[in-house]
Amino acid sequence: MDNKVTFAKIRNQTPKYMEIAEGKVVSIDYNLKDDEGTVIDQSKPDQPLVYLHGHKNIISGLESALAGKKAGDTVDARIAPEEGYGPLNAELEQVVPKDRFQGVEDLQVGMQFQANTNQGPISVRVVKVEGDQVTVDGNHPLAGKHLNFSVKVTDVRDADEEELSHGHVHGKGGVEH
Repeated sequence: MDNKVTFAKIRNQTPKYMEIAEGKVVSIDYNLKDDEGTVIDQSKPDQPLVYLHGHKNIISGLESALAGKKAGDTVDARIAPEEGYGPLNAELEQVVPKDRFQGVEDLQVGMQFQANTNQGPISVRVVKVEGDQVTVDGNHPLAGKHLNFSVKVTDVRDADEEELSHGHVHGKGGVEH
């Protein structure tokens, strides 16, 4: 009988005690509500959000709240606008003539467009249409709002070299390229 023992690395198995830190791939189930309790976004069942911690893949306030947590941990965090999508910037709201929207016959509140500015292109959404005047807003829709997250950490693993060099997760839940 041969007493030779061989070992093989089992891919993607990490200890349950691994803490969230820079360079870790983190999977979370989450629910996001505004201050009125309205659900803004949530992960789908069996489809956690997967991100590379420390690489600005999620808002800074949530990333800070998750640092040091482990798989199985839950976190409730209220994120201030400054650590979310920023405060409202009044300069990003503008009234423009309706004729600037060439080819759009039925301009409606909520429509989104790409606007070319001196600082480069930005996304804007229509917030008001009055006669020949259209008010557009270049702020993120969640700018100026407190964000209330309920999160469950489902997995934490080391990122591989390619993920670290690209700054994002590859494979299931990440970028396929």
